[in-house]
Amino acid sequence: MLKLTYTTNGFHLEHLSQSIEEWVNTRVLLAMRSGTGLSVEPSTACFLLPQNLADLATLEEMGEDTLSVSRCDAELVEISLEGTWLTSDVESDEGLFICVMDEYTESFLYQLWKNAQYQLTVNS
Repeated sequence: MLKLTYTTNGFHLEHLSQSIEEWVNTRVLLAMRSGTGLSVEPSTACFLLPQNLADLATLEEMGEDTLSVSRCDAELVEISLEGTWLTSDVESDEGLFICVMDEYTESFLYQLWKNAQYQLTVNS
């Protein structure tokens, strides 16, 4: 399972080994025990990756139904994922997005994202 955490400062991607059901149940219990509202709904999430990443073409060829890759411009591609959005405030852009794909695709996408983060660090 992939978890994307969206905050005012950007987002962070994690690759988790828990099942989606187990993870959502834990979040619901946490919200109940802390008295926090929680909205859970199907959604789509997007993020950008540099077009010059090695093996990006492989991601496009994987044929995953819940993932699409779209060219934005000469430098970036947009990765779109279908999954579930969780937030405590439905009006906010901050929250968590989770999705499940083939384990290899999840690992591959996570590694691409980590490589992009490394490139940003090196080029800064």
